[in-house]
Amino acid sequence: MPTLTEPKLISGNANLPLANAIAKRMSLHRGLNINLVEGRVERFNDQEVYVEVYENVRGEDMFIIQPTSNPANDNLMELLIMADALRRSSASRITAVIPYFGYARQDRRARARTPISAKLVANMLTGAGIERVLTMDLHAAQIQGFFDIPVDNLYASPIFALDLMQQFKGQMDDVMIVSPDVGGVARARELAKRIGAPLSIVDKRREKAGEIAEMTVIGNVDGKKCIIVDDICDTAGTLCKAAEVLIENGASEVHSYITHGVLSGPAVERITNSVMKSLVITDTIQATDPVLNAPNIRILPTAPMFAQAIMNIWNGTSVSSLFDTETIEPIYQGQM
Repeated sequence: MPTLTEPKLISGNANLPLANAIAKRMSLHRGLNINLVEGRVERFNDQEVYVEVYENVRGEDMFIIQPTSNPANDNLMELLIMADALRRSSASRITAVIPYFGYARQDRRARARTPISAKLVANMLTGAGIERVLTMDLHAAQIQGFFDIPVDNLYASPIFALDLMQQFKGQMDDVMIVSPDVGGVARARELAKRIGAPLSIVDKRREKAGEIAEMTVIGNVDGKKCIIVDDICDTAGTLCKAAEVLIENGASEVHSYITHGVLSGPAVERITNSVMKSLVITDTIQATDPVLNAPNIRILPTAPMFAQAIMNIWNGTSVSSLFDTETIEPIYQGQM
């Protein structure tokens, strides 16, 4: 087997700008020109996915960069077929870099006769020949246990902490972290601890699915700059309603920090017209034109963190070191 010289990256069509940014960042790390492996990922007339890799990958340590965002099924199939193509081309190891892990919200049986789709996706990824997964802010931490292969779950909170300390410099005493529901308390508490801020919760009660009957703020937010923290923003209905409730309870302003900006349907319009001063998301999902043009939506880069994580996996060094804000700060110098 040939000596592994450099990690090799390949990307599907889900988020090419992020893949190119990761490659560029790794080039700076290594002092070498690291490009995406050339290939083609296209569709036949009946929408079957076809993959062809143009470069020799025999014995190479391969990283496939492909979030399974909308269209989730198409992007998932691209990932599976790319993995199969690399396995049949004798790649030494295949790591799936999935910045946004689709189907993660289907992590348990909420009612009778329903699937656990996240477990099914885990089985499919392993069956395709993927030997390691690198992702960010899984919706449910237990999804790591659905895999029988290593799963490295990065966190956006160190990036958020750096941005908050920069954006609210000199005003940190007025900042309060808010969880938009009881289920997200652990995530919000972790960020609050990083920046030394108090924590509040918006408790929501539903009479039936999709309809919020009542929202109650637990904690005193009067005069505070409230920061809502969550992992996914889909249609933004709950997020915008939570912002309104916080303002009604005396908050001076409301901002939101969300890892994955799914932003489907009326989300961008709702956010633009909401009382929120800003929504900060990451680039784990490729932003659409409406998102890029929205005046109160800002995007933070994840390429520096993913590039470092890929280098650490390739080198066999710690990935958990990237959980610390102090470790992330030098990586993000000049990036925010």
